[in-house]
Amino acid sequence: MADEQTTAELVATASQASGEIVQMTQDDDAYWQIIRVLQLRGTQEVFDTCQVMCASESSGDRQLGINILGQLGTPDFPFRAETIPRLLRLLEQEQDPEVIGDIGIAFGHLRSEEAIAPLVRLKSHASQEVRFGVTYGLLCQEDPLAIATLIELSADPAVLVRNWAMFGLGSQIDVDTLEIRQALWSRLEAEKPGLADDDIYEIYGEALVGLARRGDSRILDLLLEELHSNLISPLALEACEELGDERLYPVLLVAQEWLEDSRGLTDAIAACKPKYL
Repeated sequence: MADEQTTAELVATASQASGEIVQMTQDDDAYWQIIRVLQLRGTQEVFDTCQVMCASESSGDRQLGINILGQLGTPDFPFRAETIPRLLRLLEQEQDPEVIGDIGIAFGHLRSEEAIAPLVRLKSHASQEVRFGVTYGLLCQEDPLAIATLIELSADPAVLVRNWAMFGLGSQIDVDTLEIRQALWSRLEAEKPGLADDDIYEIYGEALVGLARRGDSRILDLLLEELHSNLISPLALEACEELGDERLYPVLLVAQEWLEDSRGLTDAIAACKPKYL
C-alpha cells in the first residue's frame, strides 16, 4: 500500500530517475494518490524532497513538488511560512504554463495574500492553464485587487476559468458590492442561451447562488421559471435556500411531488416556509 512506502519509494513511483513523469497524466488516480499520501505525511523529509523537485530541470518533477507543497501537512500546513516565498520565487522564473498554473493552484490552497499581486500580473496570459491557476489562487481572497481580477476573469473565454471565477465571487467570499452583483448578473444573462450544456449551466447556477446569498430578489423570476420546468438543479435549490423567499414555497411543494427527495429540496422548503405556517 502507498502509505506503507517510504517517501523516496513514492517519489520514484511518480517519476523516473531522469526526473521525467512516468507515463501517467495528472488526471490519473495513481498520481494523485501518491500526492495525497505525501501531503498527509507532512514531514520535514517530504518538504525537503519537494524543495529538490522544485529546483529540477524537469517540468514534471517541478509540478510534482508544487502539487505536494500546496497541501503539505493539511490541515495544519506546518511548512506554509517556508513554502510561500519558495513558490513566489519559482513563479518569477517559471516559463512552463502548466507549472505556472499549478503554482497558482498551490497558492489557492495556501490562502496566500502575498501571491495576489504576482498572480494578478498573469491574468491575461495566453494559456488557459495559467489563467485558471490565477483564478484558483485568488479564491477566498477579499482583497479589492483579487475581487476585481475575479470579476474580470468571470468573463474569460475559457468555460473552466469563468466557472471558477463565478464560484469564487458567488460562494467563497462574503463581500457584497454593486460591482460583484453586476458581474454575477452579467453571467446569468450571458450564459443563459447555453444552459443545455452542463458546464455552462454550472456557471449560471453559481451566479444564482451568489446573488441569492446577497439577498438579490431579481433572481426570483429565474428561480420560479426553473422550478416550473421538468429539470431543477441542485444549484437552483441552493439558491432558493439562500434567498429564503416565501413566494418560492408553494412551487417548491409542488416540485416535491415529482422531484426525487433530496436534502437540497428539503432545505429549500424549510428556508422558504412562511413564518405563519
